[in-house]
Amino acid sequence: AMQSALFLALQHDGVRMERGGRRRSSEAEEAEKGRMKRTIIKDWKARLSYFLQNSSNSTKIKSKKVGKHRTYFRPSPEEAQLWSEAFDELLANKYGLAAFRAFLKSEFCEENIEFWLACEDFKKTKSPQKLTSKAKKIYNDFIEKEAPKEINIDFQTKNMIAQNIQEATHTCFSAAQKRVYSLMENNSYPRFLESEFYQELCKKAPITRAAQGT
Repeated sequence: AMQSALFLALQHDGVRMERGGRRRSSEAEEAEKGRMKRTIIKDWKARLSYFLQNSSNSTKIKSKKVGKHRTYFRPSPEEAQLWSEAFDELLANKYGLAAFRAFLKSEFCEENIEFWLACEDFKKTKSPQKLTSKAKKIYNDFIEKEAPKEINIDFQTKNMIAQNIQEATHTCFSAAQKRVYSLMENNSYPRFLESEFYQELCKKAPITRAAQGT
């Protein structure tokens, strides 16, 4: 009887130790997850500030709902939540666009948004000479085989562009731009809305005692 009591006590201790070990390991896993999340968000912020500083005036698009001066700063949670209403809302906000570019960079497909921005700029070009030189640059950067930022479009569209840029018009890249837009809207945009970084922007900051006192 004494032996079996001892055996049960040892078994009980073993279970307790195993539970304790399990608890500790899950705590360690949580801490590791927290560390990784912080690193991801830190990387994001570094990329984001780069895109905010380097977004040229020619690609600035004014938002319908948000005042122009506000787009340079971190948006309020309400402003950030607007971006989930429509893909255009995100692209029309300077901060939102920079955040989306940072997200695409983390997914290694930033060529899509860069091509889209180049097309937006191209459509605003007035001078016919500039139109031709810009068309060739876009073709060399994004369209031709082995281009440094080659986008994923079908062979026929590529061929059509190659012919059209000989006498460039504002519609040269329309079909390709539509294709890339829909690719981003259906794939990257939903993933962006689920990302840690976007969720973080939509969170309301907790009210601190100091803030309550003022």
